[in-house]
Amino acid sequence: MNAQNYTEKSQQALVKAYQYAQQFNHGQCDVIHLIRALLDDDENMFNSIIKELNLKKEVLVSYVDEQLKKIVSTTSNNVTISYDLNDVLIKAEKIMQEYKDSYISVEHIILALFDSRNFTTKELLKEFNITKDKVIPIIEKYRGDYHVDNQTPENRYQVLEKYGRDLVEQVKKGKIDPIIGRDEEIRRVIQILSRKTKNNPILIGEPGVGKTAIVEGLAWRIFNNDVPATLQDKTIYELDMGALIAGAKYRGEFEERLKAVLKEIQKSEGRIIMFIDEIHNLVGAGRVDGAMDAANLLKPMLARGELHCIGATTLDEHRKYIEKDAALERRMQKVMVHEPTVEDTISILRGLKERFEIHHGVQITDDAIITASTLSSRYITDRYLPDKAIDLIDEACASVRMQIDSMPEELDDITRKIMQLEIEISALSKETDERSLSRLNSIKEERANLKEKQSALHSRWKKEKDELQEQKNLKSQLDAARLNLQKAQSDARYEDAARLQYYEIPNLEKRLKEIQSKEKGGRILDEVVTKDHICEVISKWTGIPLTKLLKSEMEKLLTLDEKLKERVIGQDEALELVTNAILRSRANISDPNRPMGSFLFLGPTGVGKTEVARALAEQLFDSETKMIRIDMSEYMEKHSVSRLIGAPPGYVGYEEGGQLSEAVRRNPYSIILLDEIEKAHPDIFNVLLQVLDDGRITDGRGTLIDFKNTIIIMTSNLGSQHMLNLRYEDASKKVLEDLKSTMKPEFLNRIDEIVIFNPLNFEVIDKIVEKFIKQLANKLKEQNIELEVSDRAKQQIVEEGYDRVFGARPIKRYIQKHIENLVARAIISGQIKEKILIDYNNIHKFHIK
Repeated sequence: MNAQNYTEKSQQALVKAYQYAQQFNHGQCDVIHLIRALLDDDENMFNSIIKELNLKKEVLVSYVDEQLKKIVSTTSNNVTISYDLNDVLIKAEKIMQEYKDSYISVEHIILALFDSRNFTTKELLKEFNITKDKVIPIIEKYRGDYHVDNQTPENRYQVLEKYGRDLVEQVKKGKIDPIIGRDEEIRRVIQILSRKTKNNPILIGEPGVGKTAIVEGLAWRIFNNDVPATLQDKTIYELDMGALIAGAKYRGEFEERLKAVLKEIQKSEGRIIMFIDEIHNLVGAGRVDGAMDAANLLKPMLARGELHCIGATTLDEHRKYIEKDAALERRMQKVMVHEPTVEDTISILRGLKERFEIHHGVQITDDAIITASTLSSRYITDRYLPDKAIDLIDEACASVRMQIDSMPEELDDITRKIMQLEIEISALSKETDERSLSRLNSIKEERANLKEKQSALHSRWKKEKDELQEQKNLKSQLDAARLNLQKAQSDARYEDAARLQYYEIPNLEKRLKEIQSKEKGGRILDEVVTKDHICEVISKWTGIPLTKLLKSEMEKLLTLDEKLKERVIGQDEALELVTNAILRSRANISDPNRPMGSFLFLGPTGVGKTEVARALAEQLFDSETKMIRIDMSEYMEKHSVSRLIGAPPGYVGYEEGGQLSEAVRRNPYSIILLDEIEKAHPDIFNVLLQVLDDGRITDGRGTLIDFKNTIIIMTSNLGSQHMLNLRYEDASKKVLEDLKSTMKPEFLNRIDEIVIFNPLNFEVIDKIVEKFIKQLANKLKEQNIELEVSDRAKQQIVEEGYDRVFGARPIKRYIQKHIENLVARAIISGQIKEKILIDYNNIHKFHIK
């Protein structure tokens, strides 16, 4: 036996058969070992025959294993080929010659099995009713016109089924949802396909706009005969480039597979339209050391009009790959696929609504559809309609379905309470005193009541769940019946069509209406997807609390002014300006394409400018960590712009992104604090113009970053000397004059509010000292220590700690130095246990009483 005369698959089967003989300690490798080895490889002809004959492979494997166990084991390690197996291989060689092939393939071995004298083999074929008459047509169907002229002939068998997917067939099976809209683009594709030459449309558009859906829409039209006569008998095969490339180990193997696909298409004489999604992958695919790539194999057939091909790619990939290959580009006609409008998306979702309801077993309100389209368009800016809106609906439906399948909260609480009572009963049953026994009886009574309530609730939940499941099943049956009606009408089976249209479908609709019309009051399960569910999903995706119009969020906004005044003392006018601007934004009155608010805070150091930003982050976003702080003194050089938005291509750090752009991309709902803005290079202001006006910026990688859900706060000490030396009104004018001489008018004109902070007076300082002492007292309360500071000590802090130039910061340092150090020393030395009273006099200075 010469291994070179066998194909790869038959060689692998013979090696595996030898291994099985060794594994079972058999002295000879027989035909049954070879059959067991052939069953192991899912991709050989033997397994294809099993599928075509509708045999269960597991049953066949189990039968063969039983036969192997019956063979007597030997102690010898030397395995020889049996006479019967040798006879099969000789006959396989003769069959190969009859077929005019060059190598012995798996199909030759299979045909040789029918002439084998081996008893076990004959019994197996008889048991499973595998006959030569059944097998030969299957082999001929798979082989087609091909001969085994190399060691990997399987690459060319049934290539379209192996490397492609028949979209029209998928439509018939109901595996592709109906396509809503895109009629203009489908008509354009049909028009290009009807040309004599260069009849190859290429769909170009952003990811998620519906390029693949257009081709699926064309498949639906072919299925419904809603196409010109030239396309009516055609089918569309989607080519799977991954499957085509996967496993192509040797040079030329990939090209061989592709040529086999093209030959099949050529043989169909124009009946097959090939669809290649992500067609840019063809350019360069399979190229190794100057070998021809896949695109070059297609070009001659595309030019002659022998190959009808539809491609789909994005704008960026088309520019990067297809446009560079002018010969390929000129053979394909562009069809631009633009993002649909919000109104179009609503129509698409209304068309898909029923499919999602059937799949999830829920009901979707029209409000939810409108909310998904409008809010995804506004808040999810890095993806495209209709894809992002469809995803929202899908996830909201999944969320509602999960709640239906999970135990209701009320029932879960009762179950947990019963478990808790069981533990108590177990503990009390060991006690013998009267009080414990009395308690035990009352707990048992409570448990009995809860179990009764649990049983009733569980029955209700089960009943409602079953009703919803029945509703889901009826909807699925109704959908299948409607698809069968379309098939029957298409195939001119009028009797079946009449039965479906006038009997089955009306019956299903009637049963469904009966279930849906049942009284829904007092139900514990809710299967309706509302706009609140959509808002919940968007919040999870983006971190934006879109449930903001709920009562709790409204209360938070209305009390924002008070909360800020509690934290930042003495700046009431400034806080009012900030609060009003945010309220306008959250009520959707201000321009939705700009940031939620943009402010320039002016005033001396230590008056609370940065503290306002921190307070806003805590009040609006529930955490101070939601603040992106950038010190503009680090951006004084011209080249520092690239640090802010990312370096352009070709420069060091291109892949890292910018400090501002990356931070906002990851946290689109945050406060941006640009500290000491006047120190930034003038080019930085040019970048910020776009952010303040359009609420977006393009980073170094070309990604669009959305700033519409951010609050931008810039701080500056410009003109702070005037605030210290002049009255507030006069100082404000001087500050604004300095500001206009330093910053460009187009920059200042784009800011919502220029907020001037007052210098701190003694009255305000008193309140600030109280605030800092209260913060220290709260820290000590955690250690169960009460802190009290005398009025004399507070007065001393105000007099000594306050500095008009530096604001409140020196007070914090003064308290740290004189009060916190004193308290820390007393705690560590163990002087105090529960209460500290701090006083001041000229002799002892600050001391503990």
